[in-house]
Amino acid sequence: MAEANGARRVVVTGLGAVTPIGETVDELWAGVKAGKSGVSPLEGFPLEDLKIKIAAQIKNFDHKARLKHFSRDKIILHADRFSWYAAAAADEAVKQAGLEVPFVDPYRSACIVGSGAGGLVTFEKAYRDLFIDNKRATHPLTLLRIIGSSAAAHVGIEFGIRGPTFATCSACSTATHAIGQARDYIQQGLVDVAIAGASESVINYGTMKAWQALHVLSPEGCFPFSKNRNGTVLGEGAGLLVLESYDHAIARGATILAELKGYATTSDARDMVNPGVEGPREAMKMALANAGLEPTAIDYLNAHGTATAVNDVNETNAIKEVFGDHARKLAISSTKSMTGHPLGAGGGIEATLCIKAMQEDWVPPTIGLHEPDPECDLDYVPNEGRDMDVKYTMSNSFAFGGLNAVVVFGPPPTE
Repeated sequence: MAEANGARRVVVTGLGAVTPIGETVDELWAGVKAGKSGVSPLEGFPLEDLKIKIAAQIKNFDHKARLKHFSRDKIILHADRFSWYAAAAADEAVKQAGLEVPFVDPYRSACIVGSGAGGLVTFEKAYRDLFIDNKRATHPLTLLRIIGSSAAAHVGIEFGIRGPTFATCSACSTATHAIGQARDYIQQGLVDVAIAGASESVINYGTMKAWQALHVLSPEGCFPFSKNRNGTVLGEGAGLLVLESYDHAIARGATILAELKGYATTSDARDMVNPGVEGPREAMKMALANAGLEPTAIDYLNAHGTATAVNDVNETNAIKEVFGDHARKLAISSTKSMTGHPLGAGGGIEATLCIKAMQEDWVPPTIGLHEPDPECDLDYVPNEGRDMDVKYTMSNSFAFGGLNAVVVFGPPPTE
């Protein structure tokens, strides 16, 4: 089925996620329904002189149990954590989609799995081995663990994907750019099916020191849009979607979860750290236009909502400029209040939550929002989720460098 412009319609047939509040989509959704916070004291490495000692870590992930059945990828169990998370999320999404493995038409398939930072945990371990523990060599797989495209390669190997396979990297917009790129490939007929999203695992001493130096981390928790917010909290995890052309999904009898209606990306081109209003505003407007929807059609918006002072106000103002009067009727939340900020993986996790909201007619809350910032005066679904009709959703991802990406989802096509 094609749109009026001849482009093919793109649908979602599988979801996969690994997060601090749930290591599968069902567990993640249960955590969101319960308003669970994934923020906890740091563990797993020397804290030394760190001032920020909290993060949203995945602490008990058993990669051997989750990935022991992998048969084509011979070294996944020896990969970096970000590749483990991506592999587990991809496995979940592919199983839900009901795709035959290896993929039946491998050159008509794509695997776009991004990462903002790649294997930073491996990097730090290697440097500690060399410069602190005075070892004469690093692990023989160090290089392969570090490379940002390793997760995409691991997933592509396991599922037999021989079409476009690579990583995107755009800081906190990484997953959304990956999803958008995969959408474009399918829409234009280059491939029929794609695994797309991102994975991140960067929580270690060096990363905490680097973020601490930027003065954007909270020592207390992640409280988006709150008057008492004082920074974000680093998270980790993966969020991946299986995307297909509508005709491909119908031909094989797949269950369609949602349609990827719109996508747009912009750049602020103004500052590496401080976000603007114009870039996010235009990305949202362009995504709506690409979807063929009026602003009033959107029922729920998953905000970028990092709990930093400037971002939350600027995103609020951008939403007001795009949605006008509808902005005050729109249900908005930042699920980073629960998952922490999973950096490049955020857009994949949050896209998954948008689709679950549509399926369940229930929108996630922004937890910890007891006294809103007066400049953040929209409906951020404070503290408790809400039953409501959800037909169309939007997910925002706005990254360092002013790199903005927005996706819009709608119900499965009926014709």
